[in-house]
Amino acid sequence: MHTFELHQGTLPLLVSLPHNGVEIPEAVRAKLKPSAHGAPDTDWFVDRLYGFAEAIGASILKPRYSRYVIDLNRSPDDVSLYPGQNTTGLCPLKAFTGETIYLDGQQPDHNEVVGRRKQYWQPYHSALHAEILRIKQQHGKALLWEGHSIRPELPYLFEGRLPDFNLGTAGGASFPDELLAPIEALLAAQSQYSWVSNGRFKGGYITRHYARPDERTFAIQLELAQSAYMDESMTVFDADKAAPVQALIERIRDQVKAGSYEFAGRLTLR
Repeated sequence: MHTFELHQGTLPLLVSLPHNGVEIPEAVRAKLKPSAHGAPDTDWFVDRLYGFAEAIGASILKPRYSRYVIDLNRSPDDVSLYPGQNTTGLCPLKAFTGETIYLDGQQPDHNEVVGRRKQYWQPYHSALHAEILRIKQQHGKALLWEGHSIRPELPYLFEGRLPDFNLGTAGGASFPDELLAPIEALLAAQSQYSWVSNGRFKGGYITRHYARPDERTFAIQLELAQSAYMDESMTVFDADKAAPVQALIERIRDQVKAGSYEFAGRLTLR
């Protein structure tokens, strides 16, 4: 069973879209409340948003299955990414609204979680790891771009309204602050979109786990507010609205690439 789709590109750039999947196996769906059947916490249309990535030569990895089956951006031991804050786990029991997603008594037990981890989580991460190694062997460096999106207002997860662009570098651990500064300057120079670096979303498990700047493997997460590229109801992809968002993402990507190349070059000389 294919649980993910991998396109191998020609650039040292891998775009990972771990919350793009929408399928839910019938055995799991039967245990969910009807309100969860549509997987409302999906990172809607991020594959379309990053549709340009394949054309420019990036590798792209995306799953078939919903985060309601298993969250590919969580630690396999389910340690919280944000201790002390509301969040969702490896096999989520709550939606982003805080509402439970399983019927009473139907939550997955330990054995089911282990089974899902083996069937869905591990293949994605094995492919992610292998593709990073392939890229590094070919180019001597790798840039992992984590593409995410979320509704801009979710009181259960954060107060107020989320900025449009939310950059996460694990506080500089996955992508050095000196390289982030030009990207922040680029965002500060435009006024169409609000933004923040390492705010509520600092980067998930994938960003934190796979980044090795000292080994020329960099990672950066972009969490986009869905209102920036979807219609007012946030149910339909709006191509006209998305176009300037995509253009700005490409400008950020170019700056990320230039900075990581420069940093990798300096490491090579050490």
